Amino acid sequence: MLKKVLIANRGEIAVRIIRACRELGIKTVAVYSTADQHALHAKIADEAVCIGPPKSKDSYLNMREIIAACELTGADAIHPGFGFLSENAHFARTCQKCGITFIGPLPESIEMLGDKATAKETMKKAGVPVILGSEGAIKTLGEAKALAKEIGYPVLVKASAGGGGRGIRQVRSEDELEAQMTAAKQEALACFGNDEVYIEKFIENPKHIEIQILADNFGNVIYLGERDCSMQRRNQKVLEETPSPVMTDELRRKMGESAVAAAKVCGYRNAGTIEFLVDKHLNYYFMEMNTRIQVEHPITEEVTGVDLVKQQLLIAGGEPLSIKQEDIKIQGHAIECRINAENPEMNFLPSPGVIKSLYVPGGPGIRIDSACYQGFEITPYYDSMIAKLIVHASDRETAIAKMRWALSEFIVDGVSTNIDFHLRLIRREEFLRGDYDNGFLGRTDILK
Repeated sequence: MLKKVLIANRGEIAVRIIRACRELGIKTVAVYSTADQHALHAKIADEAVCIGPPKSKDSYLNMREIIAACELTGADAIHPGFGFLSENAHFARTCQKCGITFIGPLPESIEMLGDKATAKETMKKAGVPVILGSEGAIKTLGEAKALAKEIGYPVLVKASAGGGGRGIRQVRSEDELEAQMTAAKQEALACFGNDEVYIEKFIENPKHIEIQILADNFGNVIYLGERDCSMQRRNQKVLEETPSPVMTDELRRKMGESAVAAAKVCGYRNAGTIEFLVDKHLNYYFMEMNTRIQVEHPITEEVTGVDLVKQQLLIAGGEPLSIKQEDIKIQGHAIECRINAENPEMNFLPSPGVIKSLYVPGGPGIRIDSACYQGFEITPYYDSMIAKLIVHASDRETAIAKMRWALSEFIVDGVSTNIDFHLRLIRREEFLRGDYDNGFLGRTDILK
């Protein structure tokens, strides 16, 4: 068992990890920037170390300071959470060299899956369905034109080292290809330090469905159902639910078995998520694998009863999985709304400021994952998400009703939030029917 874990993150995920460590009797170390000196994660950990000024590159992305904080406090493991260094193979390898357990997959797996073009080729070898596209990174415009003509427009130009919806451009004709490819390469270089891109066929109006897996160090891999993440704005997830409204038992089994095959082919261990696109005929295609815990992991925990963060800690500590595939039963329905400090009326402009008063909903089947409190200052330096509101009920209709009342009770005074936006969203007939896809929010003005 791990003895002391340093959490190389902030906000609600840092608080979530600290609480899981407590339940397992593991000591915790928080790291924080000067902007986060009063943050909840820094207050509730057993120890806290300042690692730099507000900008992420000087603090939460500062590998040297994080490793130094480990050495200073005697932490024997690092949990990276999500974002920041969570999918950085160099950081995972540095931890390895320093004798620190990285709570996640091996650096080789991160490298294999982090490069989207390489990951796609790996999935093909494992027999996982993939979208038609380039066999690796595209080198020239001529190569891009030839391939796009072969597979047919529309196509997507995507950053090989991408994630979070960055470095992606849709191209509907050859006339647009050069400009969109240049734009994708520039954004990829700015965001990931790598301007390589690849091309794949654009699937019209797909569902975005991901499969959660757990893998230990002994070759055991299980899948824990799916999450429907199709409600997105500008490639950023807004709301997630499980089970997916379009899922069948047979499709879940097939996608789950593909996810397990994907994990096994790259020697994966710890928690991970395989993301698929599902077309209107319920054909599914591998999109990418996230080598970390996901923002939306709580809804899987609610319907399976499995604490995914605890499982991460146990796997990293050398324990075999105590759960078998036949133990996983999907019970009821869960929905998560991401509550952000932003103003939907002003094109979702971030809304930093001090929370003057805060009231959060409660009751059976309602969960809040947050690091905010009354008097807490939301700074402009980091992601605008301030809470995740999760509901769990016996069926989808009841879960939607529960979410409606939970959102109605959620009060944040002092900053603008997207709570009213979520209320309007879950009242839409399309959402009530489960009839939505990745492009729904792009086509629909929820505010009207």
